[in-house]
Amino acid sequence: MSRAVILAGGRGTRLHPFTIALPKPLVPIGDRPILEIVIRQLIACGFTHVTLAVNHQAEIIRAYFGDGGRWNIKIDYSLEKKPLSTMAPLRLIADLPDDFLVMNGDVLTDLAFDRFLDAHSRDRQLFTISAAEREQTIDYGVLQLGADGYLAGFEEKPKIPYCVSMGIYCINKKVLDLIPQDQSFGFDQLMLKMIAERRRVRTVVHNGYWLDIGRPDDYQQALEDWPTLQAKLEP
Repeated sequence: MSRAVILAGGRGTRLHPFTIALPKPLVPIGDRPILEIVIRQLIACGFTHVTLAVNHQAEIIRAYFGDGGRWNIKIDYSLEKKPLSTMAPLRLIADLPDDFLVMNGDVLTDLAFDRFLDAHSRDRQLFTISAAEREQTIDYGVLQLGADGYLAGFEEKPKIPYCVSMGIYCINKKVLDLIPQDQSFGFDQLMLKMIAERRRVRTVVHNGYWLDIGRPDDYQQALEDWPTLQAKLEP
């Protein structure tokens, strides 16, 4: 039985004005909320149990999804009594299996969630990050200076490649011992702690589609992409 935890407790302030009346996971893409699209993808990948970690406007999310019966999946809820960031809510869930998927509730991607979790479990990883490659263009001519202060090189508007987290992780239950109870603790804090303690974190680069719907322009991009993406992302 595959288990997923979806982080759906944020206030979505960066996505105003769309989130003034609705929690961000219920903002629609096409004719369905973002979170419903994600849950349908998880079902298609064989997941049978989803826990929604909720806080802001939790009652609206619960009213929409209920116990998951109409999608033939078990949905339950972990309610934060105060904002706990991204990793601390996991300490509130008592029945997590040895390996499970954790993801943000506002992500559109064609990642195969089942294969991602299977590889993590098979290779006995502690923590696996799904990552995307991005490129940043520097809008200036970049000067490369020698030790003597004279110009040694020049590059006009170079493009700098980098990797970012997609907000999708596989976690072994042992990692929970690194997360403090009853205080805000985020992904960034956990990664820095694991690096400091020399605990290995696998990163797997996904070369397909990924969009984090965090800002109005991201949402507009999702709406524009959806007619093409729908057949691929929505079972």
